[in-house]
Amino acid sequence: MFKEFKEFAMRGNVVDMAVGIIIGGAFGTIVKSLVSDVMMPPIGLLLGGVDFSDLFLTLKEGTVAGPYATLAAAQAAGAVTVSYGVFMNAVISFLIVAFAVFLLIKGINKLQRETEAPEEAPTTKECPYCFSKIAIKATRCPNCTSELSG
Repeated sequence: MFKEFKEFAMRGNVVDMAVGIIIGGAFGTIVKSLVSDVMMPPIGLLLGGVDFSDLFLTLKEGTVAGPYATLAAAQAAGAVTVSYGVFMNAVISFLIVAFAVFLLIKGINKLQRETEAPEEAPTTKECPYCFSKIAIKATRCPNCTSELSG
């Protein structure tokens, strides 16, 4: 049983998939940091000093009555909140990842098109009378001796 598992695990597709999952997880962490630490602070500053991760609605007060200055303070008090700022960060992260994957796929498709051989021009045509294959430059069919136009 171990031998079969080893054969399965060492197939190219399984190893490629594992590498892709590991790289994808690391890429997700980088994108999350890019969005929350690099992109959102300047956007928040432009919008009047807003910290998107602290944007929330309080649905129910916690043990300590609000208003709460930050999302962490509301959650520490046990308040029920809708954290739409965190959701906005997640949406922006998703859009960045989707754009990066789009660029990656676009590059791969371009490489595949470059490596594919261009289709060669046809060297034969079909006789319209006897339907046999003849040279493209032929003016008379060698099989039925019909004169070909054009």
